[in-house]
Amino acid sequence: MANNYPVGFYFELSFKGEDAAFKEVSGISKELSMEEVVCGGENRFKYRLPTITTSQNLVLKRALIPEGSKLIDWCASTLDEGLANAITTHDVSVSLFNPDGSISVMWTFYNAYPVKYSVSDLKSQENELVIESIELAYTYFVITPDTSIADLFA
Repeated sequence: MANNYPVGFYFELSFKGEDAAFKEVSGISKELSMEEVVCGGENRFKYRLPTITTSQNLVLKRALIPEGSKLIDWCASTLDEGLANAITTHDVSVSLFNPDGSISVMWTFYNAYPVKYSVSDLKSQENELVIESIELAYTYFVITPDTSIADLFA
C-alpha cells in the first residue's frame, strides 16, 4: 500500500476569496491549559485540571510584494487605525495539498485579525530577498481532513 504523506512545501493561504503564496506558515497549534489544585490533607501531589484551550498566533512569511495586496491593505488599516474603529475580522484558511493537487488537510482560522507586521533586516552586504511577516490572532481553528475543492464551495 502506497503512503501518500503530505509534503510541507505545497500549501496556500486563502483570505476573502483570494489565494496568497507564502514561504512559511507557523503557529498552527492548540494547547489545553491546566490549573493546579492542592487538595487539603494530600501533600504527595497536586490535581491538574483542564481550563481553556489556547493557541499561538498564526505567522505568515513571504517575499516582500511592492504592489499592494488586500491582505496588506487589511493589515495596514487594522494596525494604523488602532482602536478608533472596530477591528475587521476575517476567516483565513491554510490548505496543505497532496502531490496530485487535491487538498490533504485544511485549517480554517476563525475571526482572524492582524496583530503584527514586520520586514526583515536590510543588509547591504547580503544578497537575500526582503521577507515580510504578518502575524494574525484568531479565536479558534478547525481542521478539515481530505477536503476536495468541490466540497469547499458546495
